[in-house]
Amino acid sequence: MIRNLLMSLALFVAAGPLLAQGAGGGQDALSGLARFDAEQSRVRDTHGGLSVDLHLSQGVPYRVYTLDDPRRLVLDFREVDWRAMSATRLVQGEKVLTARAGKIRPGWSRMVLDLAEPVVLESADLRIAPETGRAHLALWLRDADEAEFAAAAGTPDVAGWAVPEREIVPPADDPFGPLVVVLDPGHGGIDPGAESEGVVEKDLMLSFAREVKEALLRGGDVEVILTREDDSFVSLERRVAVAHEARADIFISLHADSLSEGRAKGATAYTLDDEASDAASAALAERHERDDLLAGVDLSHSDDVVADVLMDLARLETSPRAELLARAVILGLRESDLPVNSRPLRAAGFSVLKSPDIPSVLLELGFLSSGRDRDNLSDPEWREHMAVAVADAVRAWAIADEAARELVRQ
Repeated sequence: MIRNLLMSLALFVAAGPLLAQGAGGGQDALSGLARFDAEQSRVRDTHGGLSVDLHLSQGVPYRVYTLDDPRRLVLDFREVDWRAMSATRLVQGEKVLTARAGKIRPGWSRMVLDLAEPVVLESADLRIAPETGRAHLALWLRDADEAEFAAAAGTPDVAGWAVPEREIVPPADDPFGPLVVVLDPGHGGIDPGAESEGVVEKDLMLSFAREVKEALLRGGDVEVILTREDDSFVSLERRVAVAHEARADIFISLHADSLSEGRAKGATAYTLDDEASDAASAALAERHERDDLLAGVDLSHSDDVVADVLMDLARLETSPRAELLARAVILGLRESDLPVNSRPLRAAGFSVLKSPDIPSVLLELGFLSSGRDRDNLSDPEWREHMAVAVADAVRAWAIADEAARELVRQ
């Protein structure tokens, strides 16, 4: 199969924070997990804004901010037990579409309110009853227009809230070393992804990532790293950071979406579209640490213009390699008689594809809204067949990519 793939591939070779607050005392001072009080907590529309009243069994450090596209209000806490929460009971009004909450990593939890209308935070007050230790967090957000909301949205950079660095030992800089592949099982933790007929995207993608990893390791001379090894929440930026820390040769994000129309079916491979690339360069230069943008290139003393130029130059080499990887995967699936979409090669502005120096592809294995795809993805034997096809496609791409590099060097 790899030989057939190589023959086919040869044809293609030619925004700002709102507010952060903390309750007195750290987690060590707390006596057990804080519990959410569903009876007293409410999210209500008010005249000219939105009122959020959350009651907890005790005070915990917290922060509040909004994010855009889609609009949402985010509340991060030292870990809270949310089991009593009911979105239908909590939300009363039309300015909040729904609410969800859960653990995002050990010791931390999050509540997300999906907003129907733009609002900006005006006040936040956490009060702790001295007699009982119970806490009441009161937020008031006033109505705003889209421009004001967008200007205020963004994750606050507050000491003590950063995601701890995952320990990854990068491979040595050896041109003859193993191929380093980072597999990204989509979603996880508080973010389940698509769900249909009891099938959950985050669980399927973790299982499939492990199956692809095993198929790649069986062939030897490959290092495989997963962005998450369990049912945990990993931010989009952290997923890309894992690939940089591992000095990945390629990055593949794995998904199985669901569409309300239910018509889409079969596998689709996405690369980053050109229009998103320019915007991504500007956003990366502003928001990330300079030395984390390009592996092996220190941008800490470069201004935004220089950073943009260097990233654009990196993408000139990376984009065609990513497109070749996407083609290799689709060809590999077709060679194995696996179902692919009628338009299997597409481009989109997915955040996980925005690394300027690592060929990155987002692979939709199928659609949970399609009964056929859902049945296939739920079948371990079918997934094993697909995992082998993806692994063979990666190996074929690596051979074709090296051949193309040799041509350039000559």
